[in-house]
Amino acid sequence: MQIDYRQAAEIIKACDNVHILTHQSPDGDTIGSGFALYFALKKMNKKAAVIMPDGITPRYAFLGEGYEEQESFEPDSVIAVDIADPNLLGDLKDVYADRVDLCIDHHISNIMYAKNTLLNGKASAACEVLFRLFEELGLELDDRIAKCLYTGIATDTGCFKFSNSSREAHETAGKLIGGYDFDFARINREMFDIKSRARIKLEQHLLGNMNMYCGERIAVISVTEELRQNLGVPDEEFDGVAGLSLQIQGVEVAVTIKEKKPGEYKVSMRSAGKVNVSAVCKEFGGGGHICASGCLVKASLEDAEKQLVAAVEKAMGE
Repeated sequence: MQIDYRQAAEIIKACDNVHILTHQSPDGDTIGSGFALYFALKKMNKKAAVIMPDGITPRYAFLGEGYEEQESFEPDSVIAVDIADPNLLGDLKDVYADRVDLCIDHHISNIMYAKNTLLNGKASAACEVLFRLFEELGLELDDRIAKCLYTGIATDTGCFKFSNSSREAHETAGKLIGGYDFDFARINREMFDIKSRARIKLEQHLLGNMNMYCGERIAVISVTEELRQNLGVPDEEFDGVAGLSLQIQGVEVAVTIKEKKPGEYKVSMRSAGKVNVSAVCKEFGGGGHICASGCLVKASLEDAEKQLVAAVEKAMGE
């Protein structure tokens, strides 16, 4: 059931022991949302734990500074943040898929799996939804919460470059920067400018081995597990590679196909704006945003690429 901010605030007020769920292959928005909600619940004197199917990567570890590991406890409420589909829970799916009391999200592709869903499809990030929910609660934020919320909004808008960088997103970021003490410039540098040697090596390989289609308007990057191991690149270094080929002049859709296990590929699509990649990914059981979506394809790598390119070409009217 879809609910509004007032109803979501009532659910937050009523809970005492909360498990907060983030999605697999975590990004800045799901981790920022998870820890922002954790610190908010602690300010409300509630017991909370952030449950992450893939753990936290070094890139986002600064968001968890001040987090206190809890002894195992039985929750009276389970809250999912930035999770449009229980399949994104990864290994946690069997335990939590049918137990989510409240989902806080901004994906228009949300399948409404939770008992209650606070969905704002116009928000730039789940962190922007949380900011408004905290306002509804009358909660006084602090520097840690502001840092988490800002990071989620900054990363999901590509440092305010994507089409979801709305006036509200800028205004929310402005309130966080203006009202609290955290180093937003350093966050932006760490998230968008600094790259490890392994990441540079990865980008060189991917850009040098991509396949181009449809008059070089579609760029496809493929990453097999064998390739990842040969390059010696850890999984967390793949964060953000989906939009890499959109930097090439003329490319309208960037497709990244990454092997999850033999015969199964995680697909990320990014659009420069003319093609609705959420609709394309929906054909494969996925979804997301108009300019940033994903899906899972079970096929050989060759067939997966063939199917995906055909679907994008169709969306382009080719």
